[in-house]
Amino acid sequence: MAKPLPHQAPDVLAPAELGPLTLRNRIIKAATFEGCTPDALVTDELIEYHRRPAAGGVGMTTVAYCAVAPEGRTERGQIWMRPEAIPGLRRLTDAVHAEGAAVSAQMGHAGPVADAKSTGLPALAPGRLFNPLSMRMTRPATPHDIDRVTRAHAEAARIAVESGFDAVEIHFGHNYLASSFLSPKINRRKDDYGGSLDHRARVAWGIARAVRDEVGDRIAITAKLNMKDGVRGGFGIEESIQVARRLQDDGSVDALQLTAGSSLLNPMYLFRGDAPVKEFAAQFPQPQRLGIRLAGKQVLRAYPYREAYLLEFAQRFRAALDLPLILLGGITHRETMDLAMAEGFQFVAMARALLREPDLIARITAAPDTASQCTHCNLCMPTIYTGTHCPLVP
Repeated sequence: MAKPLPHQAPDVLAPAELGPLTLRNRIIKAATFEGCTPDALVTDELIEYHRRPAAGGVGMTTVAYCAVAPEGRTERGQIWMRPEAIPGLRRLTDAVHAEGAAVSAQMGHAGPVADAKSTGLPALAPGRLFNPLSMRMTRPATPHDIDRVTRAHAEAARIAVESGFDAVEIHFGHNYLASSFLSPKINRRKDDYGGSLDHRARVAWGIARAVRDEVGDRIAITAKLNMKDGVRGGFGIEESIQVARRLQDDGSVDALQLTAGSSLLNPMYLFRGDAPVKEFAAQFPQPQRLGIRLAGKQVLRAYPYREAYLLEFAQRFRAALDLPLILLGGITHRETMDLAMAEGFQFVAMARALLREPDLIARITAAPDTASQCTHCNLCMPTIYTGTHCPLVP
């Protein structure tokens, strides 16, 4: 059973420990693909993207997305962790540290979400699947592939340490590779990586263990774990809690960031709010553009937005686990942050609100009743192809 909640909730703006790391506050800039690394290497634009929220008061910002292998990118412009990337990554971490914040590298393998047309490499998955954006079929991952990708996570974590990162976030969500293996809807394998939860979770558990064995306590390790996929027959809360408990008991991670949804099958389940179908379609050539316009509302299903919309799911994890948890989803105001602390969560993660106002945390610190200007229109989402930003900012 989980420990009882403390009598007094911690101050979200006070320093806090995350594994071996001390953050200046409990607010994390969540990973959002920046769309500004055309050569899969750090650019001045990427550095500025993360320097701004660091200067604006967050405890830690998260670089996304650092693929562990070239075929693990969702598209060819994403950083993949290799020696050539270290000098640029070091410039980035130095810039964030100069503003007083910590910095994490979100790393993982996109699996069936990878755009094989863009990367020029086959996308891996538990079995053969069709990716409508790349118009390509995935290749079933062999045990050799799984071993290679597992080792690549450990190597990527070592590169993160060399590059000056304070933490890594392992991506076990959104039906990326490890998450797709967890999903009984996607994973129909009959071997040791399919069937029972213990088999389907082998990829995630093995990756987490390999990363911990590689870096020890030199940096903090978190994992972004789907609570549920948001699709019928997909990965759900009860199984996710079992996966989380194993990660906790194994000592592989210092905290979990709880997420939901499938980038492959139901992406708006995570984001909530408006679904910008027309704007997404405009980013693609024909025939994908027409297909997105016609079928976009079935894929990009809109869900109503409300503050802390993942809290109800996350409370079940809080009741079952002792491990520090990071609450994500619709956190834009100080009162929501205080609610998360009162519910026993150790950290909160924010994304869209900080795209609109990178200095939001500094403003909340100065005036707790500060209202976020983010309207949750989600027009920022299609900008990932041209440099992620809030299009409502002049």
